[in-house]
Amino acid sequence: MLAILPVTVTSLVIGLPFVVGDHPLRWRQGSLEPALVLRDSPSGPARTAAHGATTAPTGGASPAEQTQEAPPAGPAPKVDKPWKAGMPEWGVQIFWEDKKDRDDAYIENQARKHAAYLVGLKANAVSVSFPFYTEGRTSTKLSAGHGTPTPEHLETVLRVFREAGLRTTVRPTLDEVVLVPPEGWRGNIKPTDKAAWFDSYEALLGPYLDVAQRQRAATFVIGTELNSMEGDPGWKSLIATAEKRFKGEVSYDANWDNYVGGHIDVPVERLGVDAYFPVKVPDDAPVDRLVDGWNAWLDKKTKGPLPRIVLAEAGISAMDGAYSAPGDFYARRKLNPLVQANWYKAVCQVVRERKMTGVYWWSVSFNADPKAAPKEEDSRLNFAGRPDSEREIRSCFGSDYAGPGAGTTP
Repeated sequence: MLAILPVTVTSLVIGLPFVVGDHPLRWRQGSLEPALVLRDSPSGPARTAAHGATTAPTGGASPAEQTQEAPPAGPAPKVDKPWKAGMPEWGVQIFWEDKKDRDDAYIENQARKHAAYLVGLKANAVSVSFPFYTEGRTSTKLSAGHGTPTPEHLETVLRVFREAGLRTTVRPTLDEVVLVPPEGWRGNIKPTDKAAWFDSYEALLGPYLDVAQRQRAATFVIGTELNSMEGDPGWKSLIATAEKRFKGEVSYDANWDNYVGGHIDVPVERLGVDAYFPVKVPDDAPVDRLVDGWNAWLDKKTKGPLPRIVLAEAGISAMDGAYSAPGDFYARRKLNPLVQANWYKAVCQVVRERKMTGVYWWSVSFNADPKAAPKEEDSRLNFAGRPDSEREIRSCFGSDYAGPGAGTTP
């Protein structure tokens, strides 16, 4: 279904200068992510490389978050208008590194806090991202590890979110810490036996697919940023097995640069794009210039509506200079909340104008209190507790955009 990136486009995209931040590879959370095309056209070394993690750049829980018990949360409120097919997906990515000493009561309490927070943002959807692990770049073994939630814990979280009326996505993501980013990342793994790798992956995902089915999740992301594995025939069998266990959508999440540059050979029906398009403008640039920058990137792929595309990740650090490298998880420059807020406003406008499926903002840490003001050591990418960004999210999610099916022929 997908093809190899054209050489000229690949060379242009990959060749962008790293030194000035034009190529915001997200080492932990996704360096160059894979790009799949559906017939859609009209600052510390320790980190969990799976979207979120133990260091500030990745948005993981601070030491305080890891040790403090949260006060009990009451029943979560419910969304006013639960998502239905054809409506936009207004969502948030929650990154979750589970702690094995957390009991069921803590997990449910945190889930209720986050559900209430999301409802307060006017969200109708949530994606739960969590890490799984490998032993190295050439390893054929994939497994749950210290940060992987148990199927039982995941079931609790999905149940709470479902009861709040939220559309749910399950998104396991390969951790990168042993791959030694930035040179190594999940997109350049080279298992010595790919068939064995897919067998291991299938065994790992099975219990989570079953949980997603029991809790009526809408989407299961079968892979994220696994560029070097794309095109392998093992995907066909893996996805077929997944679709037998899980009756919702099976998705694949692609990187922004590969998305605009070509196809991804993964036979799924839904594409998410981790969208970190660099836009070279000053920090005080008006929102219209940010919109123009995004459209310039998207137009490289196709002009006009993109009704089958969902922004699986969109976000930017709340700091100076972030526009030219919105996916840079290492830099920690001067805090600038308006940079983040204006980016959110621009991206929401693009989603509406291009009639996209929706957007999931990166990110909120499951182990944190989403209503607490962010600390200096917290990830600049986190938006929870940043009033300007939260205001723009509420405005976006509360807009009158009817969704990709409104006035659009798929």
